[in-house]
Amino acid sequence: MSIAKDSTSQELSPSGQPIKPIPGSYGVPFFSPIWDRLNFYYFQGHMAYFKSRISKHNSTVLRLNVPPGPFLASKPHVVAVLDALSFQVLLDSSKVDKTDTLTGTYIPPLSLYSGIRPLAYLDTTDPLHATLKTQITGLIVSRKEYVIPSFRKIYGSLFDSIYDKVESSGPTEFNTLSQSAAFDFMCSAFFEGALPSVAIGPSAADMALKWLTFQLHPLVSKASNLIPWPLEDILLHNFHLPPCLVKSDYKALETYFTNVGESFLTDAEQVGISRHVALHNLIFATIFNAYGGIKIFLPFLLKWLVQGGPELHNKLSEEIQSVIRSENGSVTPACLERMPLTKSVVYEALRLNPPVEYQYGHARSDLVIESHDAAYKVKKGEMIFGYQPIATRDEKVFTNGEQFVAERFVGEGEKLLQYVYWSNGRETDEPGVTNKQCPGKDIVVLVGRLFVIELFLRFDTFTGEIGELPLEPKVTFKSLHKV
Repeated sequence: MSIAKDSTSQELSPSGQPIKPIPGSYGVPFFSPIWDRLNFYYFQGHMAYFKSRISKHNSTVLRLNVPPGPFLASKPHVVAVLDALSFQVLLDSSKVDKTDTLTGTYIPPLSLYSGIRPLAYLDTTDPLHATLKTQITGLIVSRKEYVIPSFRKIYGSLFDSIYDKVESSGPTEFNTLSQSAAFDFMCSAFFEGALPSVAIGPSAADMALKWLTFQLHPLVSKASNLIPWPLEDILLHNFHLPPCLVKSDYKALETYFTNVGESFLTDAEQVGISRHVALHNLIFATIFNAYGGIKIFLPFLLKWLVQGGPELHNKLSEEIQSVIRSENGSVTPACLERMPLTKSVVYEALRLNPPVEYQYGHARSDLVIESHDAAYKVKKGEMIFGYQPIATRDEKVFTNGEQFVAERFVGEGEKLLQYVYWSNGRETDEPGVTNKQCPGKDIVVLVGRLFVIELFLRFDTFTGEIGELPLEPKVTFKSLHKV
């Protein structure tokens, strides 16, 4: 790393930025991380927690503590990168090591994965990373043609059911109904065989969500209105929930994926991956990555559509219905590209609410991180942390970055897609074995577009109410106006 100096002996970064000490502190050991956790979850909230520290130190690169802290994470200290420029270091596999950093400063008990380390916890330098990512990418590519028909069938039925419930019973919550549909859809798209709601039963999606909860509970808050926050903090943020409590649910999921994933497991064996490792990676990729991502993202997308109101609805309805009419009712990959507003709406929702909010990585070597205004030295081994929703709302990149602007990525606006980081990479990048970008990135974008299309093929406009859940907004349909 070459560091220059100016005429006043001020160290400069390779691009000429002045190198400054990283502001902020970690406070008093043990006590400060707990106090910061309470601020993060209960007293300030996620966004305010970071913004208050940016304002205090006048810097978007700073030292701070991240949850959960004691007793789950003995080292809660991070160098936070909270703007669109500095955040990019976390997307560069040559600069950061992502071994066991998926959930940040703690790692869930490996017994939740039958003792293996899933692909998402492996660094790109791990010999197994390239082989596993190649196999999972191959599965996604081989099943891509099933995504559109599977989604249209399952979510078309869901929207019809929601309409009937609203007409007969009044306001209807989207999240609960979508939860089962999302799990069925992902399995229908990726595998032959019975849907989980049939093969396992109506509780299949609940089992999957319970397993996810046992991994992510240290990172969630306000999980129940029935539990006072001090008790919730003790229960969720200090100790791992006992994996034995989800063992029977995971066993049922394991049996299901053993059956529907037979061809994937056989192919994995042929390239030297044991069936045991392949099976539990398949479960993780389908439930944690795919189902978990869709479960979180679609309510956020729907939230922005609800708030967009009749004016946005009319524009989307006109665009979608005119294109689909020209295709005689068919929805094809080609016709999706003729819907610029629909595409932009999906990207804008991903920009504001990426399904995975946090990114972490250890510096591989001493390096310099640059923000818009300065540069900072980070030592080898230090944990670097990024909060994506603040980086992708950077006002120096996105005008009115806090606001939902439906047309933001239309026309010349497409150039801004390089700053949309939702998939552990830039939207303009492609997943590969040398990076940690989500192999199902394009599927998520496709699903978002299909969601908007199915909605506006049925309804010209709708109204809803927005509430709060631990991982996503609660969306309740109040009225739906049929086409």
